[in-house]
Amino acid sequence: MIHAYCLRGGALRRVDMSPAGKGADGEGRVGEERVGEMPADAVWIDLVNPDPAEDRFVEGALGIPIPTHEEMAEIEPSSRLRVENEAQYMTGSLVLGSEGERPTLSEVSFILFRGRLLTVRYGEFKAFSLVLAQLERGCAESLRGDQIFMSLLDAIVDRTADTIERVASDIDLISRRIFERDNGRDSQRYRAILRQIGRKGDLASKARESLVSMARIVTFLAAESEGRRPAKDQRMALKSLQRDLSSLTNHVSYLGDKITFLLDATLGMVSIEQNNIIKIFAVLSVVFMPPTLIASIYGMNFQYMPELADHWGYPLALVAMLVAAIGPYLFFKWKRWL
Repeated sequence: MIHAYCLRGGALRRVDMSPAGKGADGEGRVGEERVGEMPADAVWIDLVNPDPAEDRFVEGALGIPIPTHEEMAEIEPSSRLRVENEAQYMTGSLVLGSEGERPTLSEVSFILFRGRLLTVRYGEFKAFSLVLAQLERGCAESLRGDQIFMSLLDAIVDRTADTIERVASDIDLISRRIFERDNGRDSQRYRAILRQIGRKGDLASKARESLVSMARIVTFLAAESEGRRPAKDQRMALKSLQRDLSSLTNHVSYLGDKITFLLDATLGMVSIEQNNIIKIFAVLSVVFMPPTLIASIYGMNFQYMPELADHWGYPLALVAMLVAAIGPYLFFKWKRWL
């Protein structure tokens, strides 16, 4: 899908572009499909899950190459951050589905070209929706693509911060579950805790990777802007983003260390529970050892054993085995080994 956002009536208005021409009315009315040239007043062109035909259409309209999904996934800094044909190409990784069970990282490319912003993405991100909702309510008539880009960066950082705050809150709850007094712990509970720790650790690592990629974009943008003498508010916004990204990266690194500690603590608790089970078996074997010894002696069937002829020999043997079993148990309880 190709969405072109144009400045009309003091707000952004969406024009859906189509390279095929099917189903279009040809009038180019805002909010409907349009076939033909890109609107001259489009300041933001948003490609969402584009197919090759849509890529070629935008390339022909703007005269710059559009990165493919495979090119966006490359991790080399030279591929993600570059200047080509007067266009600034910046690709970052954003967390997609952070509130679900299976969050993923999805690449998004930002291209600044002659006052326009071009974004290429393969997912629906909350930050984009928030910025769009704000600009569709109203914006300055002199709005440029780089200003929209700064708003997107700020919204992305805010959304990532919200994700990190949610992870920190969940980690605190998990910590209380691990160390609270509860005699009803079992293997099922520890399995659930380990799964929660694994999910939070995975989300925290993805958030950190996203922050690192965005920090590289901000650093690249600041370096490219030095020779162009950007406005004072843009310079201050870049410095603020750099501080926020640095602080959030340090915080998520701390959360990673805490998650590692909770993982080690949970595994330690599991080891303690296993040791308690093994201890019970060891104590039971010691408890039944004396009765087994007595039974073995009287099971030898020697001809001359004084107790064999005694009328009370068998009851006395049973009592001796019972005392031999209870005695070690009481001794272990007294020593607090059980």
